[in-house]
Amino acid sequence: MTSSDSGMPVKRARFGMGKIGLVFACGTALFSDGYVNASSGTVNTILSRLYPTDYGKNNHGALFSSMVFLGTVLGQLSFGYLVDRYGRKFGMLAASAIMIVGSALCAGAYGAGGSITGMLQALIAWRFLTGIGIGAEYPAGSVACSESTENPGVKGRIQHMLFVLATNCMIDVGFVVASFVPLVLLWICGENHLSLVWRLTFGLGIVPAALVLLWRLRMPSEPVRYRESAIKRNVPYGLVFRRYWKEFIGISLCWFIYDFITYPFGLFSSIIVDTVTGGSTKLTTVFAWNIVINAFYIPGCFFGALTVDRIGPKKQLMLFLMLQAIVGFAMSGAYEKLTQHIAGFAVLYGFFLSLGEAGPGDCLGLLASKCYPTAVRGQLYGLSAAIGKIGAFVGTWAFPALIKDFPAGPKQTSGPFWVGSGLAVLSALIALVLIPEAKMNGMTQMDADFKEYLADHGYDVSQIGTSDAGSIEERDSMEDEKKAPAV
Repeated sequence: MTSSDSGMPVKRARFGMGKIGLVFACGTALFSDGYVNASSGTVNTILSRLYPTDYGKNNHGALFSSMVFLGTVLGQLSFGYLVDRYGRKFGMLAASAIMIVGSALCAGAYGAGGSITGMLQALIAWRFLTGIGIGAEYPAGSVACSESTENPGVKGRIQHMLFVLATNCMIDVGFVVASFVPLVLLWICGENHLSLVWRLTFGLGIVPAALVLLWRLRMPSEPVRYRESAIKRNVPYGLVFRRYWKEFIGISLCWFIYDFITYPFGLFSSIIVDTVTGGSTKLTTVFAWNIVINAFYIPGCFFGALTVDRIGPKKQLMLFLMLQAIVGFAMSGAYEKLTQHIAGFAVLYGFFLSLGEAGPGDCLGLLASKCYPTAVRGQLYGLSAAIGKIGAFVGTWAFPALIKDFPAGPKQTSGPFWVGSGLAVLSALIALVLIPEAKMNGMTQMDADFKEYLADHGYDVSQIGTSDAGSIEERDSMEDEKKAPAV
């Protein structure tokens, strides 16, 4: 209990969730994103074998992948606005709910009268809905996660690490689990029950999303930082972009390039799998090697989490981009010899992927969540992430054409590494010039500077903050946390 200004006792809020738990409650839903995204690859393989005629007709296979992409971009853009307008908790609860509903509908997709074509069309529609949930987690969960790392009582020297562990590491773990689950289901059900395998693969995506939703329901209401700094009406976008255009362009371009080159680098996984398996089409073999390829991401993301506070997100981004470029150029130059020693090629390729996760994989989302003020953090984060996602889409169409321009033979096969490594160097230079370093405990000062900037340019700063900003209960709780030992 504490006393209000009038001397009346006021009950202090008890949230039942520790400081570290709050960080992971915000970010861990990205495990579901990673699972749902990666599971679509194995399901795509199963559907193409189960329904070769119907799946290839009317571009069902292409639509299965592209509608998720469209939904993701829509989710990133729309929820970026919603979390700034209506609050972080609202956005996170809605994102989790959409993931649950979308996964359930995908698992139960059905065509009228048992029509295979109708079932595939329904599945494509539900994948679009699921994509919205995937995209929603970027501005909703990641933004709230970054803000939670700067709550009083969280040590400055582990803030960036906590964000990376709760976001990018969760995505990559989701990738690995999504590769493992279909293999286990295939062992249990057998190749004569592939329909059950793909439906259960989607259906199991409900479990982590539902657990995170229950976790998030226990979260406190909107934090004091959001209540004090939100601008719900008359957002001065012109002033925002005049102040933060460099950060926005730098982060967006780096994200675009990262997602753009991720596609060609992924092409080499098929080379490794085909060489090791002798081109086997047995599903258990293909799925097992998918686990191996996705597991390459894990060392990089966790190593990056351990080093990001010491090195700094911007410096780590540039460092690992340059290292990735060096390894990529080396692999391109020695491609013919490396492919004759597939074990060595696979290890070097895995090291290459790990560098990408430790650098842009870990740091881009962190920088996007730390370089914008609270009032527009969700919108600018969502827009930057959407531009990155568009880069992935452009890469899937542009790189095949680029590869054809290389001379036929080994140079054409290694072409993606030449181009991708060059773009990695470009991305590092963009980061050097346009992206500032993210500071520990820098959000409060950033919000104060932004408010002062708006006032200096004639904006009515009385519009900043919500009606219940800084309630007595919340403020007392915050003061107590400041006095508490850091965790």
